[in-house]
Amino acid sequence: MRRRLAESLAVLLSVASLGAGAASGPNSSEAARVTKPPVAKTTVSRQTKKQAKDSPYQVGTASWYGEFFQGKETASGEPYDMQALTAAHPTLPLGSFVRVTNLRNGRSVVVRINDRGPVVEGRIIDVSYNTARLLGFESRGLQRVRLDLVRPAAMARLQTVASLN
Repeated sequence: MRRRLAESLAVLLSVASLGAGAASGPNSSEAARVTKPPVAKTTVSRQTKKQAKDSPYQVGTASWYGEFFQGKETASGEPYDMQALTAAHPTLPLGSFVRVTNLRNGRSVVVRINDRGPVVEGRIIDVSYNTARLLGFESRGLQRVRLDLVRPAAMARLQTVASLN
């Protein structure tokens, strides 16, 4: 009888201690899981991708170069053509495409990077004469611009539309 009473008491104490532990709330590892909703993680990554898409690659001063360099070899090996939509950038890969937007008037042009430069400190890009003319700053010489990288798939769509005209 004493043995049965001791066993019953042991079971009762075990159940009571389990109940008391559950009543105190989750432990720290359980609390971390409860407070981190998986939806928040997805929302943050979507916002980051959207911000990266909307943010410019670079903003700064552009200049242009023209007749003096006409026909001279560029960093890519091709001769400079002041009528082509090309530009010089210090770090972007040669052959990459960039949308250059004149921040004064909103005009934009997609150019191909085929040269290195600018050589003047404080400038972020040197565009061809024709690019500066289309952007509306050939008479000013310098202009504050925004650079946006153009992905190759987007360029293929632009070329397809251009060939239809």
